[in-house]
Amino acid sequence: MSVSLIEQVLNDTFAPSHLEIIDESHLHAGHEGAKSGGGHYIVHIVSPDFSGKSRIQKHRLVNDATKHLFPSVIHALSIDAKAPEDT
Repeated sequence: MSVSLIEQVLNDTFAPSHLEIIDESHLHAGHEGAKSGGGHYIVHIVSPDFSGKSRIQKHRLVNDATKHLFPSVIHALSIDAKAPEDT
């Protein structure tokens, strides 16, 4: 459920040509932050919206798009965001 929600938000925001979300929550069972219910995810995303942006700007865009999902859905998010020309 959480992966599909994150996927929906990122698809609606960035219309990516590639999107992969990996749920690593099971690797963090018992972690203090996991007690809030939020999971640990890795996002690989390719979108034209990231063209000409620095790595920090790309991460900020993804974090801004998903900020309403913290901490109930997401506790930790690792982001690999690229523009099509970066792939």
